[in-house]
Amino acid sequence: MALLNDDQKMLQETAASFLRDEGGPAKQLRHWRDTGCKDGFGHDLWKQFGALGLTGIAIPESHGGLGLGATEAALVLEEIGRNLTPSPFLMSGVVAARAIEGSAHGEAWYPRLLAGEAVLALAIDEGPRHAPEGVALKAERQGNGFLLNGTKQFVVQGGSADMIVTAARTSGQPGDAGGLTLFAVPRNALEVENVALVDSSKAARFRYDNVAVDADAVIGEVDGGWAPLARALAAGQAGAAAELVGVAAGATALTIDYLKQRKQFGRLIGEFQALQHRAAHLYGEIEIARAAAFKAAALIDSGDARAELFVSVAKAKAADVALLATREGVQMHGGIGMTDEHDIGLFMKRTATLGELFGDVHYHRGRVAALSGY
Repeated sequence: MALLNDDQKMLQETAASFLRDEGGPAKQLRHWRDTGCKDGFGHDLWKQFGALGLTGIAIPESHGGLGLGATEAALVLEEIGRNLTPSPFLMSGVVAARAIEGSAHGEAWYPRLLAGEAVLALAIDEGPRHAPEGVALKAERQGNGFLLNGTKQFVVQGGSADMIVTAARTSGQPGDAGGLTLFAVPRNALEVENVALVDSSKAARFRYDNVAVDADAVIGEVDGGWAPLARALAAGQAGAAAELVGVAAGATALTIDYLKQRKQFGRLIGEFQALQHRAAHLYGEIEIARAAAFKAAALIDSGDARAELFVSVAKAKAADVALLATREGVQMHGGIGMTDEHDIGLFMKRTATLGELFGDVHYHRGRVAALSGY
């Protein structure tokens, strides 16, 4: 990982302090889960993100944002992962903000995003696996607008969103990157099924049944949706990798603390060499995943042609490492690690959801192979 400049260090410290105090499992994840919240996150906390300026990281300075990049977003997302903080930061503040960048929809939604008053979502996948080129939802011209028909699923925080950035096919066939168009669709125009995921976050299934939108709903150009979609997906994949690094680090910190407290046979279990080896291995793997995540973010920020490759490297590695860290954490906690009263299991559940978001390990390994000429 490259050295951080002073502004980045300040951002990291601000995010770490804020989320440690306000974003931990007791105040947020467990609270919203146990109270049966339909959103799975707190809107007041999202407004606090806005008050601190965190919602403006991906928003251009010309629109009141900070105009920062994927690296700064990664710094915040690692702390979100470390504290298991449920929030719209990744989907609204990073992914959707990038999708609407440079469009009239950016001008319309940026002020509400900056204040932490709006939630946006991205609707891409229609099948059991992430396949952005496989979009089949049809957008057919009707008068001065379009008629949308089809379904979407795994739309994270879609049931809570004010607007859905929807990928639809205006030409070509499923499997083609060309012929895609992005539309800004109000959530209340859709049939919504809100689903609780394994980590207690929420995702929606949408049915677009003759949903009529006018030409102003188009984000960018008709048939030109792949460029803004790819930009948003790269930001989301790099961001999810950084959050997975935070999940791995948070789970491992919890485990190390336990090794320093739990006694067996009259000794702290952290004194057993076998467990020390496993902890050391985890430390090394997390540092490698962190380096990969920040390398991907840096390449996105510099516009490097290798960014696509390194984003997939980072997402695959971070998902692998988070799964290793959470499995090791549960096992080294012993029996209590299998109970809901201990937080270590929550880290494993978060890993399961993040690992699937924007493509699982196998999807990104396949991309790495293809982009490397295999």
